[in-house]
Amino acid sequence: MRKNVLITGGTGFVGKHLTNLLVADGFSVSVLSRNKRTNTANVFYYTWDVEKQFIEEEAIRKADFVIHLAGANIGEKRWAKGRKAAILSSRERSAQLIYDSLLKWNKSIEAFVSASAVGIYGAMNGRAICNEGMQPANDFLGLTCQKWEAAASQFEKLGIRTVKIRTGLVIGKEDGFLKKIAPVFKLRLGSVLGSGKQYMPWIYVDDLCQIYLEAIKNPMMSGAYNAAITDNTTNESFSKILAKIYGYSIWLPNIPSFLIKIALGEMSKLILTGRRVSNEKLKQLGFQFQYENLETAIKTSLLL
Repeated sequence: MRKNVLITGGTGFVGKHLTNLLVADGFSVSVLSRNKRTNTANVFYYTWDVEKQFIEEEAIRKADFVIHLAGANIGEKRWAKGRKAAILSSRERSAQLIYDSLLKWNKSIEAFVSASAVGIYGAMNGRAICNEGMQPANDFLGLTCQKWEAAASQFEKLGIRTVKIRTGLVIGKEDGFLKKIAPVFKLRLGSVLGSGKQYMPWIYVDDLCQIYLEAIKNPMMSGAYNAAITDNTTNESFSKILAKIYGYSIWLPNIPSFLIKIALGEMSKLILTGRRVSNEKLKQLGFQFQYENLETAIKTSLLL
């Protein structure tokens, strides 16, 4: 029988790619959704309601692994007080629901793998290369990721192998960051944001999904891992490559930081700050990234 992977956030951008990969690799997948959907041969949909702390029992009982992707999109809306609270609680409460359900139905799983983010190193600029042993930052991004990871760490109390995937900017077909900015660059209206010197740790969606697959299959994986390409990509170099792909050189001036701050408020830190991160811990496991060249990754994403 196929082993079953229960995915939260399975209907999102990464979740859809990951579901296809898991099925192709011989797993069956259970996806938690707020609305009932039609099952397919190896993908089963179950309902849950985090606010009401409800989850279909069968989804938990049949799971051999859990991959926890669900959580409020940190870059979707301005960080008003209520939005900050939603971002902080969304992944925590959903993880708690799974944890409580495992206890309630006396169910054990082989591994719990949770999404996190390189934002744990803080919304700041600097040339230091961040590794998993560094202390988390004490700002909103850092504290948010700490709470997400703390919610995952409680599964270790149950003797469950726990992995946290600290993800960079995800590039891929059909969705993600490029879907938002590519149309502007295609119109030859692309520009560098702020100083342009802020680093942009990125990863192609296929590589990210392979990391989740490795986390399921490799019993040696435990703890936190940076899921991003270790290079010197900045907003300026990213923007120039994207413009080059569309056949021109950037001609517009940089968009001033103060205008971005006015438009986005505190959330502008997502755009105006960035840290380099090391993926050496993953590579020491023998993991090989298929996309380490940004231009190739962007062209593949845009089907060019």
